[in-house]
Amino acid sequence: MINKGFTDNSSIETPNDINMTEKPLKSKVSRKSRVDINILKSKLQETESKEFKKNVYILSTLILALGALGIYLSL
Repeated sequence: MINKGFTDNSSIETPNDINMTEKPLKSKVSRKSRVDINILKSKLQETESKEFKKNVYILSTLILALGALGIYLSL
């Protein structure tokens, strides 16, 4: 049985270019485009209005169904 734990004497070579700095692949400086806050606000307002309309529709349907059930049970 051969033990290959820490007793293995094989050497690992390291690269010789440790002191050389690598250049990045992209030499161009990328600038992030600015975001208009008014556009973000309008998108947020649109999504909130859609959610509000959906919630009002669900709530009115539930109230109407509850009223119809109350009238049916009172007869």
